[in-house]
Amino acid sequence: MVTTDTTQLNRECNAWREQLRSYRETMGQLHDQLQELARHQQDKEVLSEVEHYYNQFYIQQVNIHDLKQAIKLHERKMLLEQGPGDHPLTDQTLSEHEQLNDRYESLEQTIRELVDDFGHFSGRA
Repeated sequence: MVTTDTTQLNRECNAWREQLRSYRETMGQLHDQLQELARHQQDKEVLSEVEHYYNQFYIQQVNIHDLKQAIKLHERKMLLEQGPGDHPLTDQTLSEHEQLNDRYESLEQTIRELVDDFGHFSGRA
């Protein structure tokens, strides 16, 4: 049986949350850039893309918030489960950790693609 170091899992959760904070700030900065870019636009096609990016930034901020909350709940569950006697975590909790990791990686990929796409768009507009 493989034992998992709860401290390592907590470090992963903290790293995820820290990076999610950074992504939230990035989404805010891109939103500000988008507003500035939109202010000088008349082209309906460009304005349509502006609306698309506005919606995407909002959706990703919601996704960031939801994932941060899920990570916080997971950390609390690990603390409660471990208890004062340093009990091992259940397989279900370890599985939830892996699922959170998958969600984090998926969101990270989505954000990177969005940032790249927006960079290309803002260069054209």
